[in-house]
Amino acid sequence: MTLATRIKLSAMMFLEFFIWGAWFVTLGTYLTKTLHATDVQNGVAYATQSLGAILAPFIIGLIADKYFAAQKILGVLHLVGAASLWYATTLTDFDGFYPNILLYMIIYMPTLALVNSVAFKQMTNPSKEFPPIRVLGTLGWIVAGSLIGWLGWEKTGSLILTFKMASVASLILGLLSFALPNTPPIKKGQKTTFGDIVGLESIGLLKNKSYLVFFLASVAICVPLAFYYNFTNPFLNEVGVNAAAGKQSWGQISELLFMALMPLFFVRLGVKKMLAFGMLAWVLRYVFFAYGDTGANYWMLIAGIVMHGICYDFFFVTGQIYTDNLAGERFKSAAQGFITLATYGVGMLIGSYISGPIVNNWKTGADIHDWKTIWLIPAGIAAVVLLAFLVLFRDRNHVESKEGLDATGADNVLVEV
Repeated sequence: MTLATRIKLSAMMFLEFFIWGAWFVTLGTYLTKTLHATDVQNGVAYATQSLGAILAPFIIGLIADKYFAAQKILGVLHLVGAASLWYATTLTDFDGFYPNILLYMIIYMPTLALVNSVAFKQMTNPSKEFPPIRVLGTLGWIVAGSLIGWLGWEKTGSLILTFKMASVASLILGLLSFALPNTPPIKKGQKTTFGDIVGLESIGLLKNKSYLVFFLASVAICVPLAFYYNFTNPFLNEVGVNAAAGKQSWGQISELLFMALMPLFFVRLGVKKMLAFGMLAWVLRYVFFAYGDTGANYWMLIAGIVMHGICYDFFFVTGQIYTDNLAGERFKSAAQGFITLATYGVGMLIGSYISGPIVNNWKTGADIHDWKTIWLIPAGIAAVVLLAFLVLFRDRNHVESKEGLDATGADNVLVEV
């Protein structure tokens, strides 16, 4: 890979996640403070991410993979997305805002796969070349949140500027995309079925009892995860945390740190303990939020944010590796697509739709909530998922087969990670 290509790909990845982080983290606060939306409407707005994630494979599978170069579709989607984000700043009520943000998420979510496709196409050794480029995405998210906190847009009620900032970044990435290396369609002329798109060919993995437990736990744990994404920023602003969006970016910094430490933890803990510690971190995070404040227990709020690295890396990254090793070469892509659709699609969708009514039910006054009770609910859900996982999941400390999914899907295809 040439230096010029590396710079272009790094800029692409930085802008991709800068755009998302520029408005998504503070969306709940913007909706409630600027558009005077209800908590239920807040949850519904965040559910657009899951709806976009469910529809994204169809856009990729039916269009990008068959007819057009990935970088060109990426450019068009981001140019349209830039217009949608700017248009959002002209809307003054939730009824007008919701259809637009739903359209935007349907446009944006497929770009997450497209940037990976463009990047991987240029690499001869993705395992070594991809991480240094992908880390620029996390940096982009961190910079976006830090900028919002530093500029004080939450405190001054200027969060409408987050959409303008994201729109400009989307315009830049849209134009940059046409200068990216060519990434032609990989399935041109091939027939694509519904099963191919959603990864149903890997469904045989669920015959493996251990993987079935992991799969169901993954979907279930995404329900309390939605509480974090949807309501952490409104919560932190309500209790008086200064520059809340900037503080939340510490979660991504934690994610980078724990990602670097993952190989060390794998050797020491193994699959089951890694997954369990990830779910336990979810429980502790919400307990910290429940009992934290801006006084003596301020450390609890910060700890809850910083634990994002454990929550995400220990469960989702471990799960991706577990899925990859179990599926084998034949089913790798399908299995990853299937688990992503189930978690960020179905699991997060359920969480978004139930979190809003729960938060709204514990509203004690104008812009005041009983956050202690609210946060103990996702803590309880995560605790139940953790206990069920510990009882039902069977980890093995030796490798019996590395052939991946066999005809029966039996437990003998489990591998040590």
